[in-house]
Amino acid sequence: MRVLGIETSCDETSAAIVDDQMRILSLVVVSQLREHELYGGVVPEIAARAHLDLIERIVEKAFQDGNCSLQDIDAIAATGGPGLIGGVIVGTMYAKGLALSHSLPYVAVNHLEGHALTARLDPGVEFPYLLLLISGGHCQFLIVEELGLYHKLGATIDDAVGEAFDKTGKLIHLSYPAGPQIEHLAKRGDPLRFTLPRPLWKKPGCDFSFSGLKTAVRQTLQEISEKSDQDIADLCASFQKTVGDILCDRAQNAIEMALEKNPKIKDLVLAGGVAANGSLRLRLETVCQKSGLQLLCPPMSLCTDNAAMIAWVGLERFQRGLFTSLDFAPRPRWPLDEI
Repeated sequence: MRVLGIETSCDETSAAIVDDQMRILSLVVVSQLREHELYGGVVPEIAARAHLDLIERIVEKAFQDGNCSLQDIDAIAATGGPGLIGGVIVGTMYAKGLALSHSLPYVAVNHLEGHALTARLDPGVEFPYLLLLISGGHCQFLIVEELGLYHKLGATIDDAVGEAFDKTGKLIHLSYPAGPQIEHLAKRGDPLRFTLPRPLWKKPGCDFSFSGLKTAVRQTLQEISEKSDQDIADLCASFQKTVGDILCDRAQNAIEMALEKNPKIKDLVLAGGVAANGSLRLRLETVCQKSGLQLLCPPMSLCTDNAAMIAWVGLERFQRGLFTSLDFAPRPRWPLDEI
């Protein structure tokens, strides 16, 4: 059984083919980084036009790399939301057209469910588990009970953690996306030099807040008259350490809440683009070890937006007969716990 997946929710155009043996037969991802770098963030109209220009070639390349054709495909899955609506429309309409013209089942996939279930593709985790989804647009803890059954424990009340990285990078004049650059600079910085606020630190629950942290970074920069490379490295290290402090504090609360609701949970799955940050992974792994849980992270290539995760959710839903009508309307907002 093989499923074609299409992902166009933000600034990556991607297509992939996945089979029921948990094999990624092909995965093609084209980033629009150059198109958006000048603006310091993703411009929705530019993203939608780029998806429209790229999608046919990307799908053809996925078939070529997978050494198969549409005749070998059992279903077509595409991100139906949440995301930038222009891009979601492009992927949805293209997938519907393929499904209709070749009489194939169509599955509209929640982008967040793609991240949530990636660990079932690689490394193959079993239900139930606790999920920490951290990306440029999302930051939340959920219990993943079963396909389509998610209980949100906490989420950001302002910015997502990836957004905090990007906005901090913009303040110190790093190019977009700033997360990898901050991680690189932090390796040669002093994480104890600057004391930055930790919103909601030691508070009950597992909600997040990062807006005050960004404000503190801006104020710290204003206090440094002549900024050296070491000053910037120290600030990056202090910022990354503070983010780690917040995530670990919130994770400890989330683990306790999750185990109280479902004692069968044995794993904390880290997903989303920020999950590629090695320092944050190591710190969260320590929290998990103390709580008797195992930290599971998808490969780096599956942390950021990609069509393999969409194809996998499509396959899981296809196996259960959960298809989508062709009159499905793309959704810019689609909470995971409301599927």
